[in-house]
Amino acid sequence: MSFSELNQSFRTQHGESIAELSRQQPVLVVFLRHSGCTFCREALQDLSDQRHQIESNGTKIVLVHMGDNDTSRPFFQAYGMDDVGRISDPKCELYRAYDLGRGRLSQLFGAQVFWRGFKSAILDRHGFGKLDGDGFQMPGAFLVRDNKIVTAFRHETSASRPDYCALTGSNRESDEAATSSN
Repeated sequence: MSFSELNQSFRTQHGESIAELSRQQPVLVVFLRHSGCTFCREALQDLSDQRHQIESNGTKIVLVHMGDNDTSRPFFQAYGMDDVGRISDPKCELYRAYDLGRGRLSQLFGAQVFWRGFKSAILDRHGFGKLDGDGFQMPGAFLVRDNKIVTAFRHETSASRPDYCALTGSNRESDEAATSSN
């Protein structure tokens, strides 16, 4: 299937597709690693912290994960993200459509990744858990409008950390600049 067809065929737990949603408003599509990954947990915390700012800019968040929507609900609930649109993609078809491949050893287990993993799991208390999905799958984040990618963030390593507000154009600095120039 093509990119457009996959965006239309995969549905959130609410029955919405990325294609449909992106025709109504910009959609921040966040592809997560497995739920046991400390960086996946960190990403959900970042999204939870930035959610109001992202959504106040008119952007809808959709999470793509490799688990089952029903059994993973408590995981998303722990971050206050259980009401956000979630798409289950255990075969990683959408991941591939967005050109997110499987990571190389250096992208998953390099020195930088180990240090960031220690910081995220232990110092920042995100922890880690059981592998749920493809442990080699790389994450990413995309702003989609009218079923087309407007902005893309493809992780260089599993430890890369996107600025979701900047990706959606809702960062504080541009908001403050817009406010102060009025």
